[in-house]
Amino acid sequence: MKRDRLIVLGGGESGVGTAILGKKQGFEVFVSDYGTIKDKYKEVLTHFELEWEENGHSVSRLLDADLVMKSPGIPDTAPIVQQLVGKGIAVISEIEFAARYTTAQLIGITGSNGKTTTTMLAGYILDQAGIRPGVAGNIGESFAKMVATQPRETYVLEISSFQLDGIVDFRPHIAVITNITPDHLDRYDQNFEKYIASKFSIAKNQTDQDYLIYDADDPVIVSWLEQHPVRSKLMPFSLKRKLEKGAYIENNELIVQIDNDPFHMTTKDLALQGQHNTKNAMAATTIAKLLNIRKATIRESLEGFQGVEHRLEQVLKINNVQYINDSKATNVNATFYALDSMSAPTVWIVGGVDKGNDYRDLYPLVNEKVKAIICLGVDNHKLMDHFAKMVDVIVETPSMSEAVKIAYKVAERGDAVLLSPACASFDLFENYEDRGRQFKQAVRDL
Repeated sequence: MKRDRLIVLGGGESGVGTAILGKKQGFEVFVSDYGTIKDKYKEVLTHFELEWEENGHSVSRLLDADLVMKSPGIPDTAPIVQQLVGKGIAVISEIEFAARYTTAQLIGITGSNGKTTTTMLAGYILDQAGIRPGVAGNIGESFAKMVATQPRETYVLEISSFQLDGIVDFRPHIAVITNITPDHLDRYDQNFEKYIASKFSIAKNQTDQDYLIYDADDPVIVSWLEQHPVRSKLMPFSLKRKLEKGAYIENNELIVQIDNDPFHMTTKDLALQGQHNTKNAMAATTIAKLLNIRKATIRESLEGFQGVEHRLEQVLKINNVQYINDSKATNVNATFYALDSMSAPTVWIVGGVDKGNDYRDLYPLVNEKVKAIICLGVDNHKLMDHFAKMVDVIVETPSMSEAVKIAYKVAERGDAVLLSPACASFDLFENYEDRGRQFKQAVRDL
């Protein structure tokens, strides 16, 4: 009997995970990467006896596929993808592929910002409740690899818009949209509507037995829902108004009202402070309540959760100056939250690959809180154009160690030094984790 041919485009985390799962499910698997595959992934491919190629595609072999999984980093406009689609070959994402081989309960979390913290926090609460979920997707291990090698009964998945672009039947029982602000518009023809539609596809296959948790203070989400109703049960959360059903704040208490047994907790006891973190806590608590987790367990988890690396991570205090690593802020909205949370005069390290950023939203915060700006990137002209007149000190540097040394000279007692780039990292670093680790090392080397 002839085996179906699965072609995996891209030999990174999602590609290798898909290849492992594909082999386990009886596919004839071939991994093809236009660039170079990292050594750690080559070792995994060799270990599982999977066939692969790098630095180019064997086009005729790829066009002979029965099914193709495209890694999220590859745009739909890539020539090989266009050829495959033109030939009528199904091109899907890793989460779509993995979901076909598990009957587990799926919780899917997307949004422009806050999705990692919400995913980690929800995973932590479920773990404390003894559910032992698989936490995967856009963070940590790929969903496909987890389904193949450590199957669970519940998965909490962080899902990017790129991963959602390739879904067909993927259907989370609980979906979360934390917020939607312009991001990655370079991948969506500079069309914000296309990006919004991509995020909302997380709910497209949901039924009236499923749930959609969302930020009711986000005008983009609210307006889209009015024009494109979903079938799932709506579970809003809000910092601004009391809700009949959902999560809200009243008298500094976080309240989640779903059934006749509401959850209450004072916001000052939340381990993660700041308005955006309160929203993340609301979303994660709503998930926990829908899964009937004990209120005491939820409360203890929210009090004990330690946060996510590279997200407003306090690194060190040197000469009474606090150094903060927010390398995960790869868009303007994330940096807005970071600057909004600063209470000390701030030396702001910013820059990288600009994804069509509009910096005007940051003007009031920069005027109010930022004393100096260090532009860290290959091309900083846009940042200079926007902010040169707002601060006394603005400098450019192409290296992290240099940026931190300049910050050390400029900062005075009681100030803060904040790395919150508002940009992607690929001009000078491997990824935002590499950028954050280099910042932390440079601070320790002072």
